[in-house]
Amino acid sequence: MLAMPKNLPHPQLKPNTEVVLQKRYLRKNLDGKIIEAPRDLFWRVAAAIAAQEENYKNSSRTPNQLARDFYDLMTSWKFLPNSPTLMNAGTELGQLSACFVLPVGDSIEEIFDAVKYAAMIHKSGGGTGFSFSRLRPKDSRVGSTGGVASGPVSFLRIFNTATEQIKQGGTRRGANMGILRVDHPDILEFIRAKEKEGEFNNFNLSVGLTESFMQAVENDEQYDLVSPNNGEVMKRLPARDVFDLLVRKAWQSGDPGIVFLDRINRDNPTPDQGEIESTNPCGEQPLLPFEACNLGSINLSCFHVPGHENSADPAAGIDWDELRRVVHLSVRFLDNVIDASRFPLDRIGETVRKNRKIGLGVMGFADLLFQLGVPYDSQQGLDLGERIMAFVQEEGHRASAELALERGPFPAYGSSVFARKKLGPYRNATVTTIAPTGTLSIIAGCSSGVEPLFALCFTRNILDGERLVEINPHFEAALESGGLFSHELMDAVVAKGSIQDMDYLPAPLRKTFVTAMDIAPQWHLRMQAAFQRHTDNAVSKTVNLSNSATEQDIREIYWLAYQEGCKGVTVYRDGCKSIQVLATGEGQKKMDSGSAEVAGGSAQSGHASEHADHRAGAHAVAADGPIAAVPSLVRKRPDEVQGFTRKVQTGLGAMYLTVNEVDGRPFEVFATIGKSGRSITAKAEAIGRLVSLALRSGVHVRDVVAQIKGIGGEHPVFRGKGLLLSIPDAIAWVLEQRYLKDEVVDTVSDIAVSRCPDCGEKLVFQEGCLICPACGFSRCG
Repeated sequence: MLAMPKNLPHPQLKPNTEVVLQKRYLRKNLDGKIIEAPRDLFWRVAAAIAAQEENYKNSSRTPNQLARDFYDLMTSWKFLPNSPTLMNAGTELGQLSACFVLPVGDSIEEIFDAVKYAAMIHKSGGGTGFSFSRLRPKDSRVGSTGGVASGPVSFLRIFNTATEQIKQGGTRRGANMGILRVDHPDILEFIRAKEKEGEFNNFNLSVGLTESFMQAVENDEQYDLVSPNNGEVMKRLPARDVFDLLVRKAWQSGDPGIVFLDRINRDNPTPDQGEIESTNPCGEQPLLPFEACNLGSINLSCFHVPGHENSADPAAGIDWDELRRVVHLSVRFLDNVIDASRFPLDRIGETVRKNRKIGLGVMGFADLLFQLGVPYDSQQGLDLGERIMAFVQEEGHRASAELALERGPFPAYGSSVFARKKLGPYRNATVTTIAPTGTLSIIAGCSSGVEPLFALCFTRNILDGERLVEINPHFEAALESGGLFSHELMDAVVAKGSIQDMDYLPAPLRKTFVTAMDIAPQWHLRMQAAFQRHTDNAVSKTVNLSNSATEQDIREIYWLAYQEGCKGVTVYRDGCKSIQVLATGEGQKKMDSGSAEVAGGSAQSGHASEHADHRAGAHAVAADGPIAAVPSLVRKRPDEVQGFTRKVQTGLGAMYLTVNEVDGRPFEVFATIGKSGRSITAKAEAIGRLVSLALRSGVHVRDVVAQIKGIGGEHPVFRGKGLLLSIPDAIAWVLEQRYLKDEVVDTVSDIAVSRCPDCGEKLVFQEGCLICPACGFSRCG
């Protein structure tokens, strides 16, 4: 490794940045002790990536010079590579990619090769995308055996189980994307796949829509379902009926999503190497089989030039020259990452180096709009977003062309679309992607990707477990400059997350400082489209909808995404997404009471339960009086009882819930999950004992259900049309189904949320990803 300069400055860290680095990025020894400082981390990464310059004799930069430039680039928070690069560059593991795409062929050998390859990727910490569209449909004849095929959904279950076993083996659960073309004969089964209990909880599912299908929807025509193994038309379906089913499932749960496959392949720069069939798990990176992601993001909030707030031309408030310099340096950084990276499969390394795709994106866009006084949901905001991304795209391709002159074009350039059109040559087959930046944006202290803020204030966990209310600095500065700041106002903003109903604040302030749920869905979609028009790959973005949104609202969003040129769209209706993120009391009450499915985690279920009990106690005990002792009448257990045992699938495995009855009423509950000695087993047993004590003490089952229903956990799982959020929520579901079928039981807590597996705080859904704004946890790495 290149020697660290003696005068290398330490990075200036915010408290939460330090927490995130210590938890997730700084190297540790076998005892879990941190063995590097933040300065060591960023130098390790800078040196490892800059060292690749030695591979190129025509390089205009020395490795030492470039290492210092890379270090300054990252520690000024103007650019950060993806998490695997920060974690693994300069280490023995050396895998610098987060996501991969693997092919699934129509033979038993190819199918189980894909399972094996995925296991190797998950073992190394990566996620995988698959298309199951090559598999012959269910009940087709298999020539080699004379039997019949089980179909894509059946094999999808095997991939899901394999991921589950690797997770249970101690490795962080791998993320997967599963895609099926809309013209596959098994498409209806695929669309409904997550209706089944506990199915496919390790997968995001998306339907690949084609231009011919969308035209059939528009014209209210039927379309063909074609068997992929022989090209035979198996049947025809009304396109609008299938589209309406997709809309209904998005309204109910958010799954499956949609991707526009023909549009993705229209922009495929190397069609001679095959068709793009799938994306990475978060959907922003379409890839050929055996390709990998190589992503990094520029922090736009670092390029604000003061003095141009609320200007008629907000672009004057951007340092375009510095942005150009950073784009060029970032492209060089990402190209070097390809040479520095080790891959879990030789085939992946060969494919990646043949096309040298990179994905340079942006973060901090919402912060930049705050700095400039430009509303997110405005034409001025759209125009500025499109202008910025057009600039990044143009300069990124110019930087790639300069690298091609210095290093040579990507090896597959000669047969690429660029060569045929006499464009380039370029060093990289693709240059730009808008990726999720949940954890990276916390490190950099900016907003995520091109998303609006989810809230103007967050409660964050800092060192030694201390909790800190963090206010968006641009919002705080605007309040200070207007003489509006007060601790009472901050308390109100923390409670609400938004200022839109605070009429006593100036209208221009409220118009500028909007949050995700303040913005109409059409503006979310238009902003995604504005960035997509100047992005080689795709844009990670969520269209947030209120719980009251209708199926027609989602239908309009899907159609607008198609008309505006998006390559896919993620919709989240509050209270109905399968991950159940930040579901308000309104959202929870409107969920089908018999349709929740679990998955809870030990720490999170406990945290949420404690929170719910605290709220209940606050209403039951007088604030100014002593707590009186109340004699309890706990019924003794008879020697013999009758009951039933129900198996409930959860995100942590199967839970067996035994409910014993006396006189036809529930008397005791036993919850068993996992092996003896595990924390989750102990906590499930504890919850069962407490529920049993309540029932034996005369508490009505309705009141027990009200206390524990809706408690959130970190791994919700579908059941029917809804979901179970946690172990206690699963117990409530069984009791409600058995004894309260004709009642609607409201939860005591007015919030049912998914919780972070590390700190227990609320998770939010942005950029198609779950992130924790408190500690930096991210499902997407």
